[in-house]
Amino acid sequence: MASIQNITVLGATGSIGQNTLDVIRRHPDKYRAFALTAARSVEQMLADIAEFQPRYAVMVDPQAAQQLNNQLPPDGAATEILSGDEALAMVASHEEVDQVMAAIVGAAGLLPSLAAAQSGKRVLLANKESLVMAGPLFMQAVEQGKAELLPIDSEHNAIFQSMPESYTGELSAHGIDKILLTASGGPFRGKSRDDLTAVTPEQAVAHPNWSMGAKISVDSATLMNKGLELIEACFLFHCLPEQVQVVVHPQSVIHSMVQYCDGSVIAQLGQPDMRTPIAYGLAWPERVEAGVKSLDLFEIAQLDFMPPDEISFPCLRLAKEAFAAGGTMPAVLNAANEVAVDAFLRQELSFTAIPDLIEQVMKRHAVQQIEQLQTVLDADRWARNCAQQLMTEESL
Repeated sequence: MASIQNITVLGATGSIGQNTLDVIRRHPDKYRAFALTAARSVEQMLADIAEFQPRYAVMVDPQAAQQLNNQLPPDGAATEILSGDEALAMVASHEEVDQVMAAIVGAAGLLPSLAAAQSGKRVLLANKESLVMAGPLFMQAVEQGKAELLPIDSEHNAIFQSMPESYTGELSAHGIDKILLTASGGPFRGKSRDDLTAVTPEQAVAHPNWSMGAKISVDSATLMNKGLELIEACFLFHCLPEQVQVVVHPQSVIHSMVQYCDGSVIAQLGQPDMRTPIAYGLAWPERVEAGVKSLDLFEIAQLDFMPPDEISFPCLRLAKEAFAAGGTMPAVLNAANEVAVDAFLRQELSFTAIPDLIEQVMKRHAVQQIEQLQTVLDADRWARNCAQQLMTEESL
């Protein structure tokens, strides 16, 4: 890259956002943090503004924006403080922005990620919910906006690296038999459903390999994260769920694989550190140093693989069923899961009730085909209301 690239980091104060800023920090001659966004993490945003001096800082919560503005020191005056969804979309589509790290967790990341795609940016997609909720619309926006879409989830980034550079969106045309999507199995791998009834939020967020936010950690523990990633892979690589095999790999060293018709399996290996796929996305097609320790294969010693347990962890099955139903069902799956995980983290719902609640919401939903964004947003709202009502009725 000849000139310094302007980067907007959506979800800058979260785990992916902070790792992105660390890569930017290492390459001031290549990247500049043009805009940073967060929901309400004022203290972290203050620190990031002091270091990176972005043009814009956006807080979704207006009160947090006001608090940030009040606490901003005089030397932070170069940063303009904004708030709200319109400001998020503005910094994602700003004409001076080259790349957008889409790292807002959950449905909240859909609209700014879509704005980045529509405006032709390089979209570094770490917000899988954008594709889960509105896959057809999002991929259409990428095509029409002539955007570059690079997956940042470690698994999809690994698949991208393991595919031919000329991949055109048809597995068989490139001699690919199937995609092998790896999963760590989370902290409760090997447990039965009965073993999981008393699981606490503290246990669920203690992922054995990755450092992630609470919501994604719970999704990993229920295997919903893998279900969402399976749907994401189908949209990213234009394939069907039966062409994607989930493989539990506890060491999280192989991040995913591609199996070819000649018997070859190409894998991408690395430390469980998100800076690797982030740096790959920022620099693609080149590579830059990411601050990640190289693998010591002698230290690892062995790699294990096993099939997922869809009896103890039914969220993976529910995700497959949602994709098969099509239309608005994946958005309903995602919304119901967000409500269920939030309730679990507040100790208002048991761990094993998470998939039960999601399944009940899905059974009540009449699928609609997606022709416009409002249909997705309406389905998302309906699913959240339905989930809340079901919990109020104590029907679980």
